Parts: sequence; structure tokens; C-alpha cells
Amino acid sequence: MKRRIPLRKRLLVRLLIASALIAVCSVAATAWLAVATTTRALKEEQGQDLAADTNILSRLSGYAATHPDWKGVEKTVRALAAKTGRRIALTTADRSLVADSARVRTPLPPRPAATIDPLHTDTYTESGAQLSGIDPRAVGPYRLTARERERLVAVAGRQRQCFDRQGIQVTVDLTPSGRPVLTNPDGTDASGYVAEECGYSPLSAPTATERKALDALTRQTRACLVREGLEPGAPLYLAFDPTAKHPLGRFAIAKYVKANDKEALATAQRCVDSAHRAQLAPYVSPVAELFLGIGDRTAPRFDMSPANKAKVVGAAGLVLAVTVAVTAVVATRLVRPLRALTAAAQQPPELHVRVPVTTRDETGILAEAFNDLTERRARLEAQRKAMVSDIAHELRSPLTNIRGWLEVTRDGVVDPDPVLLDSLHDEALVLQRVIDDLQDLAAADAGTLRLHREPVRADDLLDQVTAAHRVAADAAGVTLRTEAGDACWLDADPVRMRQALGNLVSNALRHTPADGTVTLAARPDGDRVEFTVADTGTGIAPEDLPHVFERFWRAEKSRSRRTGGSGLGLPIVRHLVAAHGGRAEAASEPGRGAVFTLKLPRATPPQDG
Repeated sequence: MKRRIPLRKRLLVRLLIASALIAVCSVAATAWLAVATTTRALKEEQGQDLAADTNILSRLSGYAATHPDWKGVEKTVRALAAKTGRRIALTTADRSLVADSARVRTPLPPRPAATIDPLHTDTYTESGAQLSGIDPRAVGPYRLTARERERLVAVAGRQRQCFDRQGIQVTVDLTPSGRPVLTNPDGTDASGYVAEECGYSPLSAPTATERKALDALTRQTRACLVREGLEPGAPLYLAFDPTAKHPLGRFAIAKYVKANDKEALATAQRCVDSAHRAQLAPYVSPVAELFLGIGDRTAPRFDMSPANKAKVVGAAGLVLAVTVAVTAVVATRLVRPLRALTAAAQQPPELHVRVPVTTRDETGILAEAFNDLTERRARLEAQRKAMVSDIAHELRSPLTNIRGWLEVTRDGVVDPDPVLLDSLHDEALVLQRVIDDLQDLAAADAGTLRLHREPVRADDLLDQVTAAHRVAADAAGVTLRTEAGDACWLDADPVRMRQALGNLVSNALRHTPADGTVTLAARPDGDRVEFTVADTGTGIAPEDLPHVFERFWRAEKSRSRRTGGSGLGLPIVRHLVAAHGGRAEAASEPGRGAVFTLKLPRATPPQDG
């Protein structure tokens, strides 16, 4: 009987409730943020706008980096104030007014918005100052002369023309120091792509002006290193990067500290930065405080009107309704494949119903897993039916023979002579072998197969199995031999191991013609011991090889059950080896015999005494 799911527990209802709650919360939060954003937008008339403030700070920092004082900054301040609509004021550190866009005697805002110091700037003022903290527009003594600039620009122009002939599009840009650089369309350095036809570029070498400034910086840095106790025993090297926005790029110091001495390297880098700031100080403006604001005016108050409140509530209700409708549609699509899975699972097992996979999400994965489970169940059912049929066939033949001989003996047709009794005994042994094999497989499937482990030598196992099958091999005219390498030990059940190897040998003897050879071998293989049973028989066809360890499987379907075995020997071998933590493998070439390999964990030899 189909069970009815309560309404409150249905996935669709729960998803709708959860989605509605989420929508209510999100809409409420959105409405609150909208109101707060509107109020804050009005209040920002009294304060700073981040984008405009950043632009103002960058422009004034650039002015300070390129002028030795603040004379003449009034014009720049008033132009920025007119463009941004902001009040801009500059003062010294002691609040002495330098420039102001407001009327005279207009009070300053209570706090400065920023400090303008091109030698100690932050990462937001100008790109290129992230590492040293120095505005890259502060070049000071590194600024090229007009003649040097003209010479390098001419060289850069020739390089660009050579690039054009090679099919490489580059542009010539000027750094703050006046040095030209070649850049790709994406803004990256193009100097690394100079073709041989273009020759060596002198753009990478410092000019006389830059070399003079570098020498002065080297002297000041060395003096600092001496004070810090890091007097270099070798020449001091300062890297020159002609493609960087800053004339020096990032400094690199070498050959005066031990490798991986991070503390010494940090001290040396501080010396370079300090010397560089001291070198640039005469060329930049003094530190100034930047004030931004609206002077002494009072910020307007803002209260939301009823009409605006109604708009917010209406928008929230509309968003909520749309969210619920969309959620219902999505939930219905999500539940549909689950209903199909439920309907398929409720069908009779013998139908092996499958469901269509229509999505690639979690539901689709679940449908694929359900179909895989159905296919495995169908295969297991087919194997079960085949196994029942095979077991019945295995037991019927010897039982029919025993019953027939007993009936004719009872009727007096045949005398119970020793030959008849031997035949009946053989049939009973066949039954016993099949039953024992089935019992071993049942124990292995149930996980109750008992092993009595003890240290066992591999070569001893080979000798025992060979001795047990010597008579059968001689009777079949097959040579049975062993090959043992270095002494290997196993922690195994010797009885079960002899059973596994014996099954392989028996199987090999049955499939090896007279004058053939069956070889047993054992050899170490890393942390494992490898047993092989190889024969010179007819071999196994490639299409049959994957099935050799299946129950009741036989390559020759016409072979009699007595001569062909019960079809349970190799599955038992596989289970016995797996119980010992190993694995069984088979390899063969038709007409050249077969090789069965058992790989088991290797054990430490026992200590004597």
C-alpha cells in the first residue's frame, strides 16, 4: 500500500517555506540597505567622496613629488575644487594655511582627510609606490636632461620601427624621469622580445645623470650600512630597472650579507630606502595636511516620506511574490525526477525498471546510481539463477549414476563386485568435492573462512604441493617441476595455501597434454611473494580470460564435469588468496599455455631459538 506523506513533510512544501523565509529576510535586508544607502548618500554631502578624494590626493601628491615647495599650488587647488565641487585646503604640520579653495577665514574641518608626503605615501595614491612607499613621480636627481631624453627617444623610435618590421606592435611611453620605454598593447614591458635584427638596445643602460645619482645613493647607503655594522666587504650593487615607473624600480643589494640572512637584508634595505628619501628630500615639497569638506555648513537631515515608504514596501512585496513563484517552478522541476525514482523503486524487483537521466546535478547522479544498482541487481539475479542451475547439474550427474547402479544392483542385474563399489565410491567423492567447494565459497562469502596462520616457507609449500600431485602428473604423462628463488616466508595458513596451489596444479594438469610441463615457482617481489603455476597446455582465449575466476565457468562448455572440474576451484583460489591479503591473476596466450599468479604479503623470517 502506498504510504501518504504528510503535507508538512513534503519536500516541495518544505522548500517553498524555506525559500519564502529566505526571500522575506533578503527583501527586508535589501529594503533596509536601500533606506540606509539613501540616507548615507545625502549625508555624504558633508563628507568626502572616496573616488574624488583619491583623485585629489593623487594630484596633490604628484605636485609635491615634482616641486621643491608648495608655491604656486593655489591654482591647482582651485581647479580641483571647481572640478569636484569640494572644499580643498592645504596646511603645514602646525596647521599654517598653505592654500584653500574656500573663502578667507572659513573654519577648517575638524580632522584632516590625509597627509601628503611623496616620500611616505601609501599603495592607493599612485601605482608603483607599493614596495618602497615613495611616490614614483618623485625622481629628483634622476630626471634626464633634455639632450639625454632626446637621444633615448630617438633610440626608442628606431627600436619601435624595428619591432614594426618584425610584426610586433609596441608603443613608446615616457616614465616620470623622462626615460622612454617600449610597452606592449597590454601595458607590459616589451624589451624582452627584441629580435636579433634590432640589435642591442642602449635603453637598458643608465645615462650619465642616472649614474651620477646612483653613485651618490651608493655612498649614502654605504654610510648607513657602516652605522648598522654591515660594512660590505665587496662592492655594493644597486639594481637599475629602466622599465619601471620608478627610475630604480625595487632596490636589490648583494654580496655583503650571508645567504638567507633575512634580518641583515631587511636592515640593508632600510638603509637604501632611507638614503633614497634623503636624496629626494630637496626635490619634493614639505609634508602637508589635506582637508576636505564643506566648511562650517550643517549637514541636511533626511526623513523618508510615506510615499517613499510605500514604494519600498510595494517593491518588497513584488520581489517576495516573484521569489515564491520562481521557487515553486524550480521546486517542481527538482521534485519530478525524485517522483520518477520513487515510482521505479516501487515496481516489482523482477522488472528491473530504470529511470531516465535528464539532468547532470545531484538528482541526475542519484538516477545514474539507481540505474547502476538496477543493472547490478539484474546481473546478480542472472548469476544466481545460473548458479542454481549449475549446482543442480553438478549434483545430478553423480547422484544419477549412484542411483542407477544401486537400483540395478538391488534388482539383481549386476553383482556388487569391487569394480562397481569403486565406481560408486568415485561418484561419492565427486559429490563430496562439490559440497566441500560450495561450503568453502559460502564461508568466504559470509566472512567466516577461518585461517590458522603460522610462519611458512614458500619453497616448502611448493615441495608439498608437488609431492601431493606427483602421482597424478605421472599418470597424465606431464612433467611437474618446481623453481624456488631466495628463501621467502609467509604468515599464512599452510593448509589453505596448499589447497589454493593444489587447485591451480590440478587445473593445469587437466589442461596440459601428455609430454607437457607444469611449473611451480616462488620468488620475492618487493614486499610480496609471487607464486606462479605455468603450463604448456592449450591456453585460454582472450575473451574467456576475464571469466576464469567466476563460479561454474568453464572455457570448454562441452567438457564433461568429471574431467573438466566442478568450476569452483579457481573461485576458491581467489577467495583464499584474498583472505590472506593477496590477489590472484591469470595470463595466457592461446596454444602456448596459461600462467596463474598469486601475490601475497611477505613476512619476516622467524627468529631462531
